[in-house]
Amino acid sequence: MPHHPTDAAEAARKLFAQPCDFMRAVSVPEQFPETDDGLPEIAFIGRSNVGKSSLINALTGRKSLARASNTPGRTQQIVFFNLANRLVLADLPGYGHAEAPKESVKQWNGLIRHYLKTRPNLLCVGLLIDGRHGALANDIEMMQMLDRTAVSYQVILTKADQVKAVDQDPRLRQITALLTKHPAARPEVILTSAEKGAGIPALRETLAAFAAP
Repeated sequence: MPHHPTDAAEAARKLFAQPCDFMRAVSVPEQFPETDDGLPEIAFIGRSNVGKSSLINALTGRKSLARASNTPGRTQQIVFFNLANRLVLADLPGYGHAEAPKESVKQWNGLIRHYLKTRPNLLCVGLLIDGRHGALANDIEMMQMLDRTAVSYQVILTKADQVKAVDQDPRLRQITALLTKHPAARPEVILTSAEKGAGIPALRETLAAFAAP
């Protein structure tokens, strides 16, 4: 039988096909965009090189909206994008970057904590975890930080195309079981591949539910 997308899936596809414009890149809280417009905000965070930029590009159907880098810790700012004046996407600095100076890491982590604690329009965080490795120690630490700040987060497994098919279900079960210990986590896990497009429609549908009408 042919697959017919649901109304919600089609609406999500149309939303992410709309213009998505760079707003600003900030390194101190004073530079955060104003929230007076009430636009809901979704943030993305994960270990360095987890595929965050690639995922944002795949979601929005653009090749270079978010800049990918092979150098861990290259994204040192929070980068904001406006999706069709209905949703703000925030690309947060990666964590676990062993090559970065300790003082820089401390500064980025402080910026991230301040953002998570004080951003009134932040409705959900997409927490990216490398599907090849599962949740590592610093992923668990980030989950605990999100629990403490009471920010709802959606776990997204990346690089599904690099995970053997036989390993995908066990990895999903492992992460889903882990989430039961974290009160701010949404219960489901979305397995994605920015390279192949797997899981991208499901993720769009989940995120579109937060968008302004």
